[in-house]
Amino acid sequence: MTSRNPRDRDAPLPPTIGTGATVTRLPGAARRADGALPGNPAAPRRRTPAPKPGRGRVPVPDGFPAPAELAPLARRMLADAVRIARWAGELEQVDKRGELLPEDARAAGRALAMTVGAAAKAWGQALLVGLVEAREGGAAPGWRLHAWEHDDEAVVRGWSALFDAWTLVAPVPPAAMRGIFAVLAGQAVDQAPQLLSFLHLVDGPVADSELLELLRRGLDERRHGVGTGTVSLSPVPHAASAVSAVRGTCREPQIDTPHAPSDVAAVLDWMLDGLTAVGAVIRKDEAAELSPLGHWAVRAKLEEICTVAQTAAGHIEQSALELLDACANYSPGPARAEYRAWVAARPVDRAVAELLDAARGEDALLRGLAFEALRVAGGTAEQAVRAAVDEAVLRPYALLWLAEQSDEVGVAPADVLTAEDAAWLWVDTAAAVLDHGETELLVGHVEGASAGEPVRLFNRARQSGHPRAASVLTAVAGVHPDPAVARAARRSAFSVHRGGA
Repeated sequence: MTSRNPRDRDAPLPPTIGTGATVTRLPGAARRADGALPGNPAAPRRRTPAPKPGRGRVPVPDGFPAPAELAPLARRMLADAVRIARWAGELEQVDKRGELLPEDARAAGRALAMTVGAAAKAWGQALLVGLVEAREGGAAPGWRLHAWEHDDEAVVRGWSALFDAWTLVAPVPPAAMRGIFAVLAGQAVDQAPQLLSFLHLVDGPVADSELLELLRRGLDERRHGVGTGTVSLSPVPHAASAVSAVRGTCREPQIDTPHAPSDVAAVLDWMLDGLTAVGAVIRKDEAAELSPLGHWAVRAKLEEICTVAQTAAGHIEQSALELLDACANYSPGPARAEYRAWVAARPVDRAVAELLDAARGEDALLRGLAFEALRVAGGTAEQAVRAAVDEAVLRPYALLWLAEQSDEVGVAPADVLTAEDAAWLWVDTAAAVLDHGETELLVGHVEGASAGEPVRLFNRARQSGHPRAASVLTAVAGVHPDPAVARAARRSAFSVHRGGA
């Protein structure tokens, strides 16, 4: 299960910024009560697929533990993470990875009667679970910390983020990083879905020797598949196992000789230790079985992926560009469901990177949709999005996305973007309208952003440096019913052509 901010799982979709269906205002412009384009109530809408059965929360099956039964287990496992999150409160500074500075780790150890290593481990878990969030070089309590005592589902889904990160909890031993162990470990995590599903179906202790044979066969099939170009990755992707759901994108060293039994055994031991460390597996007497939390995590992932796979709109095996292009035809609800499934089907860092790459393209509509999809990833995408602020083509979208993540109520584009950023974004969203909508929508796009001062808007647009500024202004001049406004747009477009920007 991929780490995602559960705030995005069930919350209503916020108004989108950067698509052809949304107006972005310049700072100081009057705000409209709604987000629709004015002046064109009969504008044709994109087709919307009928709601698919099974979307949304999956009801708890008979005999399956409810969050109220599982939450106490997760609370006990994460008790130290909660303690250190409450101790820390607002921290002015953490390191670049969000981890405690050495002096703070020592202070936490003294205050909470922990060793420095235990304090650092608890802080890492608090970051993974969302009990604390890195902000502006420091850290602050996360929303989940406030919900910890009264929201059982938030607790269980918080634990699932730790489950997703089991490979971080039990990293590959440094001494093995350059050897065959590291290569096998990278391949073995692709087999984690099968091992976990097997443990879930058996629902009881399974001998380590049986799991070893299952892993060995999976690695052998993978080795032969890589050699013939017919490798088939797991149909039930699991985030922690770093499974690639997109065929043909796996790049790894080939191992042509059979795996040594001792190497496979070492990798299995590492995998089971990692899954035990996050509370998903229980090991005893050379056997392993899933814990109640482990059963919940596997069942939840299987139901989520199978539900999507049974729908006609499933896009989990497509690239980010194909996903976004398909979701451009959906209304926000079905599109959001596709984003969730797509992100769940691959490691979150790779999903975020692929969405940002798609956003860097020339299609402004897909750029806006990419940031809609990044909302599903939530706080796990924050570091990459924050880095994107330095890229001109992504900056306005990234700033708005970060503002939404800050939990500040009532934040508007005018509160986040400079006049230059807003002008660039206005041109970009107008380009999306021009490429994918009716050109008459540009009239509403002007009215919604100009606050009665279209000349000021056009001047900023031509100075924005956006490569589509001239074509957008020319299009506005061709459709605007007010001759004076049309002339102003035409003059600004001409100025861009002459180098006036």
